[in-house]
Amino acid sequence: MSSDLTGPVTAAARRVRTAAALPAACHPAPAAAVTVFAAALAASAGRGFGGTLLTAAAVAAGQLSIGWCNDRVDLARDIAAGRRDKPLARGDLAPRTVAAAAGAALLLCVPLSLACGAAAGAAHLAGVAAGWAYDLGVKRTVLSWLPYAVAFGLLPAFVTLALPGGPWPPWWVMAAAALLGCGAHAANVLPDIEADRAAGVRGLPQRIGRRASAALAAGCLAAATAVLVLGPPGPPGAGGVLVLVAAAGAAAAAPAAPGRWPFLATLAIAAADVVVLLARGGPAG
Repeated sequence: MSSDLTGPVTAAARRVRTAAALPAACHPAPAAAVTVFAAALAASAGRGFGGTLLTAAAVAAGQLSIGWCNDRVDLARDIAAGRRDKPLARGDLAPRTVAAAAGAALLLCVPLSLACGAAAGAAHLAGVAAGWAYDLGVKRTVLSWLPYAVAFGLLPAFVTLALPGGPWPPWWVMAAAALLGCGAHAANVLPDIEADRAAGVRGLPQRIGRRASAALAAGCLAAATAVLVLGPPGPPGAGGVLVLVAAAGAAAAAPAAPGRWPFLATLAIAAADVVVLLARGGPAG
């Protein structure tokens, strides 16, 4: 290859590698799950196609910013732990690239959120701020669950405050969403608890250990199920009672289950909670 072409080809290859690695550095599975959840809430609340798309775009931008911020902040720890699953830790991305991506996503999140209305936008941006607070240090404290509770609890409000009249969601919707957030936090760290403890990360799950964290995750999600089934006025119905009994059983069995079963059990309860919420009429109740 001619030497005068080597530079452009190498630069192009670097750009392609960066474009391929950036999505993997944003914690794509949780980001996608939260975005889809928000879109489902918006659709069930009657936001229409445009409103649902705008809600999803705002939430996606916020989640991207939080995920990229997390990997940039954790770079030294991930390198020390030999995390080959992290593109930044294995050298596929420059730290400044991930930091710039996080900042750009955060800047994009602001107008997208406020386009849903001032109150709705403020609610969503408060949740995104909670996510950044988690990344920047709260996750190393006993209050590591709090940003999740705040961010998830405000997500239904982001949807309903954008509706005509700007109503807040019923209390049971926000309470269940906050419990979902706490359960998601405990479940999310289950696979990495021992590595986190070795690296000095001392959030609540790391302090109480794997078995207690599995119980916490499943218990919070089962409590969310109870709130969703029993919180709305009127009888819960046979289907709701069945889901509640199943969630309680899974929560009781999760702490003693081997391997990845506690994590999978909490995912199953979370999925059931989402179905119950949507069946109950979404965030507007």
